[in-house]
Amino acid sequence: MPQMSKVELYAAIRRDHRAGMSMRELESKHGVTWRTVRKALDSSWPEPRKKLPPRATRLDPYKAVIDGILRADLEAPRKQRHTVTRIFHRLVEEHGADVSYPMVRRYVADRKPQIAVEAGKAPIEAFVPQTHPPGMEAEVDFGDVAVRLAGELVTCYLFSFRLSYSGKAVHRVFASAGQEAFFEGHVHALRVLGGVPRGRVRYDNLKAAVARVMGQGRARTEADRWIAFRSHFVHVPVGSQGLRGSLVTSMAS
Repeated sequence: MPQMSKVELYAAIRRDHRAGMSMRELESKHGVTWRTVRKALDSSWPEPRKKLPPRATRLDPYKAVIDGILRADLEAPRKQRHTVTRIFHRLVEEHGADVSYPMVRRYVADRKPQIAVEAGKAPIEAFVPQTHPPGMEAEVDFGDVAVRLAGELVTCYLFSFRLSYSGKAVHRVFASAGQEAFFEGHVHALRVLGGVPRGRVRYDNLKAAVARVMGQGRARTEADRWIAFRSHFVHVPVGSQGLRGSLVTSMAS
């Protein structure tokens, strides 16, 4: 029998407590201490495990030396910069360090890019979270997919309409990648979802709606039928999803 998680354990303790079991009975049944029972009754979610401080290593006294070497290498000609092997030998020969090569290699791999950033020699890595308001945006893809029909592998075309906020998606498979199939996929998806996103719809592949590509960039001349099609869907009844708006395109290719 698989061991239950801590969340499941807390849920079981709280359930048994509501059934009338005493603290001592809960300790005995679940094989835990009084403190664990108390925590489970106080909160349904276990406290996050405390991070232990990093363990001391034999490399600690020499980390400042390595940092100094790496900082000096930033101003040195490329061919005169230290390899990990050279740093290791300098620690042993000049400082009598009792360290292993893998230990030095791991530290240099972690610390070298940090020192470059601190010195302004490398860009700072940043993460910008992507957010999508409810009912505002969607993404469409229309590409080929291999399907086995009657024992034979054939190429079909998968239309996918996915809401960016909820991730709810509608799919439909077609025998062709023509404009009619492209339009029918939209009609089916908007009928299922109950409306059109209020913001914009992004397209990974808009070939079925493009009449001409303008130069080498992303500019496109949209086909007249596509323009008329999305103009028609400006007026869409509000469905259960609360979706409405115009089919504004944002082309990715």
